Amino acid sequence: MYYNKVEICGVNTAKLATLTADEKKDLLLKSKQGDEAARQKLIDGNLRLVLSIIQRFTNRRENLDDLFQVGCIGLIKAIDNFNTDLEVKFSTYAVPMIIGEVRRYLRDNNTIRVSRSVRDLAYRALQAREKLSKDMAADPTLAQIAAELGEKEENVSHAIEAIVEPVSLYEPIYNDGGDSIYVMDQISDAGASDEAWLENIALREAMKKLNEREKKIIQMRFFRGKTQMEIADEIGISQAQVSRLEKGALERIRKQM
Repeated sequence: MYYNKVEICGVNTAKLATLTADEKKDLLLKSKQGDEAARQKLIDGNLRLVLSIIQRFTNRRENLDDLFQVGCIGLIKAIDNFNTDLEVKFSTYAVPMIIGEVRRYLRDNNTIRVSRSVRDLAYRALQAREKLSKDMAADPTLAQIAAELGEKEENVSHAIEAIVEPVSLYEPIYNDGGDSIYVMDQISDAGASDEAWLENIALREAMKKLNEREKKIIQMRFFRGKTQMEIADEIGISQAQVSRLEKGALERIRKQM
């Protein structure tokens, strides 16, 4: 089969180099200092990562050589923009960058085009859903989202469905002069393996930064489905304290992710 071939873009995938964590760290530092040889070695040493990611998209019948080249662009962007001062693994940062680049390529080469007005409505709907979720402490219905926007329910439904596949995970959906909000920040779908995979990687890294009490509250609240009052009774503090600790923990998780 075509997808099982060993050579991609003239690169023998059976002979791709690998780097240790220490080697990556050293090369990243040198690359930031302008060492082009270190940058190239870092690229070559992460091609296996690109290959493993693009294999997730082979069911689309896209040319594997093209996907590999696009994935390499994402890898290079990750290398050039990675902040070596943060305590984050390079792969944790590079994976969504590479996937985002591939999805952007697939979107731009998709024969189905979504109009700007439909996309704008979908983005506003995602923002409204996030706002209502916080205000209601529960997932809003489609009717509630439509009411919040003053739009017809069927129009909102159509708009959201229209962007599910073509839009990149790293497509900015809102920017008010500060940090951008991306589609990845707004969409949650347990059935989508890419999103769930990325979310799990980022969440594990972020959870490590919490203290033991915060970890316990987050686990009880979101993984065991307990209310703040139930958590307060179990660990022996007030509901207000649980709420404050939960809010602080979530804020740190968001910053880490």
